[in-house]
Amino acid sequence: MSIAMNNAPPKVLDLQQIFTWLLNDGTVDRNEVKAFYTQAQGIFRNAPVAIHPLSAVAQCKRNSMLPPHRAITLEWLTEWLARQVHMPFYRIDPLKIDFAKVADVMSASYATRFNILPVELSATDLVIATAEPFRVEWQAEIAKITRRNIRLVIANPLDITQYITQFFTLAKSIKSAHKSGGQELALRNNFEQLVELGKTNKQVDANDQHIVNIVDWLWQYAFEQRASDIHMEPKRDFSAIRFRIDGVLHQVYQVPAVVMIAMTARIKLLGRMDVIEKRRPQDGRIKTRTAGGQEIELRLSTLPTAFGEKLVMRIFDPEVVVKTLPELGFPTDDALRWDALTKRPHGIILVTGPTGSGKTTTLYTTLKALATSEVNVCSVEDPIEMVEASFNQMQVSHGIDLTFADGVRALMRQDPDIIMVGEIRDLETAEMAIQAALTGHLVLSTLHTNDAPSAVMRLLELGVPYYLLETTLIGIMAQRLVRTLCSFCKSPDGQVADDVWATLVETWNLPKPATVYHPVGCPECRQTGYRGRTGLYELLTITQPFSKMIQAETDIHALKKQSIADGMKPLRLAGALKVLEGVTTVEEVLKVTSALT
Repeated sequence: MSIAMNNAPPKVLDLQQIFTWLLNDGTVDRNEVKAFYTQAQGIFRNAPVAIHPLSAVAQCKRNSMLPPHRAITLEWLTEWLARQVHMPFYRIDPLKIDFAKVADVMSASYATRFNILPVELSATDLVIATAEPFRVEWQAEIAKITRRNIRLVIANPLDITQYITQFFTLAKSIKSAHKSGGQELALRNNFEQLVELGKTNKQVDANDQHIVNIVDWLWQYAFEQRASDIHMEPKRDFSAIRFRIDGVLHQVYQVPAVVMIAMTARIKLLGRMDVIEKRRPQDGRIKTRTAGGQEIELRLSTLPTAFGEKLVMRIFDPEVVVKTLPELGFPTDDALRWDALTKRPHGIILVTGPTGSGKTTTLYTTLKALATSEVNVCSVEDPIEMVEASFNQMQVSHGIDLTFADGVRALMRQDPDIIMVGEIRDLETAEMAIQAALTGHLVLSTLHTNDAPSAVMRLLELGVPYYLLETTLIGIMAQRLVRTLCSFCKSPDGQVADDVWATLVETWNLPKPATVYHPVGCPECRQTGYRGRTGLYELLTITQPFSKMIQAETDIHALKKQSIADGMKPLRLAGALKVLEGVTTVEEVLKVTSALT
């Protein structure tokens, strides 16, 4: 039977029709189809709650008989179904859907009844996602109500069910919070009390519950989308929510300004911050869990702006500290050199780079590996990025004049073996770190410089005597993060111009590759061509010739030349090697690294 027949009566997609198609196109072997069908039928009938027939087929965990014999997953089946019924396949991306607008098209109960989800709305067209291509009795009614052309697309049935709940619930919460709390919140004198109710055991006000729902949604979306930061930015009329994913900010949604005020207040309460104080920046932290039960830490930072408080939440995944150095992007030889450095009994090791370059991740991963039962690992941080049980962490507190230098001074009396100083910002902290190294401790810290050799100049500028650096400094590493090419869609037919490659490799004799991978874009990477990030590392081991060059009037160019002679691979060279491996692109490397001068 042709599934495109217009005169066919409406029906629901069933297992029999699915297996007929699977058999006809050769996906399932004729000798196995009966056993496969029986298994799927058993799953479908015995499911504790009603499931879509495609889900039952996917749960059988079979492979296609057609090359390359891919697993028959629900995502694969959804794309396959779209081809069978000659409809477009649609992967639902919540970051690209204005759910408040599409939720106005129909009620949540109506969408649930037919398992359909509006995903795009324009002046003339309405795109609706479905997993039931034959069940279209609702189509004429929606077309008449909305006065738009209905375009059907096929989407994953589990995604449709999930986002029906999330989109309609969230849209209702935002509208209710705006409508019920608009006048009071606009005055900015009553919303603190509104959110405060959610902190007590009293009966929760309806408006407060709406705000709770919106904040819960915000975090869950951020976790699902692999965001590293959440930005809540107040504007004149509406406030913007943006996620940083793989180093790039993405617009997520706009909420009414009064709703953003209440969201910020609730998050500040949970982060143990002063809700009433909006005139000065504040810091806080929240520990929560993902839907899968994984612990996540959020570091909060507020900033007074022209239109209100801007709130940024940095998301830390504790699982990152259990990664190995190669998983962070370390080349094998650099990983061995870094391990040798961190096993030294005393001295100072510095990690340099701009904010967001992965310095903290590198230090935590290193300390986690060093923190055995035989050693005492202590840290002083501002603030504590991630709470880790395997070492002792102290937080700087400027309110009581507890500085980095004071923290190191206190740690020195705690019988430490290894000390991590969050950042060397001033001469006093640098002197305490050096004192700790001189008395037989291994000290790790961070510094803000553009490359590894410049760290020496920075410490000299702070006023550290050169002879102390000469005796205590044992290693410096600069690092950057570059986006990695999406493994699902990267293409090997790219080219790189001779002059561009020469700029990248500079004086090193790296042959230009005949082809390089370039980004294409697919649903897995949100059409960016990149998915995830990896590190570029410039590791300088302090040798005797280099140490002798550390003088009061040190020449930075001479230091850089000597560091390369000692085996340091500059960041650009590290990036070029990643390009040769097909990990990233020339453009990404040039964007985050500077030429050797």
